[in-house]
Amino acid sequence: MSLKEEEGSDTPRLNIAIDGYSACGKSTLAKQLAQELNLTYIDTGAMYRAITLLLIRNGKIDDLSHNVTIKELGLELVDINFETDQHNNRILHINGESVENMIRSMNIAKHVSNVAEIPAIRKLLVQLQQKMAENGGVVMDGRDIGTVVLPNADLKIFMTASPGIRAQRRLKQLENQGVATTLEEVKGNITKRDHKDENRLTDPLRKADDARVLDNSELTHEEQLKLVMNWVHQIK
Repeated sequence: MSLKEEEGSDTPRLNIAIDGYSACGKSTLAKQLAQELNLTYIDTGAMYRAITLLLIRNGKIDDLSHNVTIKELGLELVDINFETDQHNNRILHINGESVENMIRSMNIAKHVSNVAEIPAIRKLLVQLQQKMAENGGVVMDGRDIGTVVLPNADLKIFMTASPGIRAQRRLKQLENQGVATTLEEVKGNITKRDHKDENRLTDPLRKADDARVLDNSELTHEEQLKLVMNWVHQIK
């Protein structure tokens, strides 16, 4: 396995794939790595959430079926991209609108697994994600990155943590965002999401054969970053 290098530069153009269960801290680690390695962070889960928001707005959330087409859902002209704000945060835009805050609600969380099961939607977003990574230099997190989107990534990580820890983390995150919910509701949503992710017909959540497992149930953010940076330095 070799590092990708930008033409005319000694800077490694790594592609790092991070997969794992909901509320494992994938985005936290991905952002840490992007900053540490000067790479671009791509939050693929946010892309599915953005599509979910659009379908809810357009009254299409109840029109989902396994064989539904992008045209039938009104998504053939959808434009999704990430822009960097003044604080160097990656903000998701859909059709020119910043939706970063809107897509984190419990209502979106309740529907996104159903949206992510639709083959046409997965095909659309996988194509966009692969285009974002075609020149290297990205950290991408999701549920099918190492297996489908970036099967040739330089480093693949599969993240996990105990269900109780994950529920507590997600509850704290939602409370910090001003979202009113309960631990029981969060636990139920996570359990349902895990089942759907692992059992969907198209691109189910699974560990890539060459992925390194990261169980961060008992790790701090600093400890997990140190561990993964050691993995990065082991790449030859």
